[in-house]
Amino acid sequence: MQLPVQSQSTIYAEPWEAAAGPADLVAIARAAERAGFAYLAACDHVAIPRRLAEAMSTVWYDPVATLAHLAAVTERVRLLSHVAVVGLRHPLLTAKQYATLDHLSGGRLILGVGAGHVREEFEVLGVDFGQRGAVLDEAVDALRAALGPDEFPSHHGKFYDFEGLGQRPRPAQERVPVWVGGSSPAAVRRAALKGDGWLPQGDPRDRLPAQIARLRRLREEAGIEEPITVGAITEPLYLGTPDWAVGRRTLTGAPEAVAESLRAYGALGVHQIQVRFRSRSRAELIDQIEAFGADVAPRLT
Repeated sequence: MQLPVQSQSTIYAEPWEAAAGPADLVAIARAAERAGFAYLAACDHVAIPRRLAEAMSTVWYDPVATLAHLAAVTERVRLLSHVAVVGLRHPLLTAKQYATLDHLSGGRLILGVGAGHVREEFEVLGVDFGQRGAVLDEAVDALRAALGPDEFPSHHGKFYDFEGLGQRPRPAQERVPVWVGGSSPAAVRRAALKGDGWLPQGDPRDRLPAQIARLRRLREEAGIEEPITVGAITEPLYLGTPDWAVGRRTLTGAPEAVAESLRAYGALGVHQIQVRFRSRSRAELIDQIEAFGADVAPRLT
């Protein structure tokens, strides 16, 4: 699940999140771990321009700091950057941050990466917004090297060039999974050719089959035989019969009915689903998380 509180875009944030803080994040993370969730995810924005602040808000906790904080209060649940805009930072800086996170968490990192979409963030950091796709393509390769086993990684490319510079601690994992986010043709191609996983952004169910077919075709044409983890973001969920307006797209009902609907994702070729629950308070969200873990998740396999 994507963490609430940590990012508060008006597209998905609930009103109660505005007054929430660190204690709420810790309680929610622990509840998700108890319920058997696979990962907790955190978004990445450095600064939001005024023209977007009303819709996006300016509440975007740093993903590395947030996931590291939650790593210290959990034991099993994995930690996903969904997604890190890695083109905003030099790969050695990104590698230092996320290698340390993986080391401290005992190997729980999944590095989700994406191209980004806020021009002003790139401009103020001195990064060419128009070349962000090409930069991301190379950044993935550079990060593969920088997050690999070598203490002195090397990479020689158009945008980044480094060797002879050591970084420790190394990641705890032998290979940090890299999941590529985005649903544009370029993002799907990037996921197919460079990713261990694909994180679509807002694809409705009826679009997924064609996207997944293209993903598989591109990998086959490139001779890539390793499996790729295909994800999906589900419709908003609310278990039970709500007595408040949860939105017409929200999946509601008894656990078996919700599970039956979600099982359809597996039939489409999806391996992992990311869920978000409608809620009016931290307590209600935790109730939803616990109910999902106890009554829905066991019915998904």
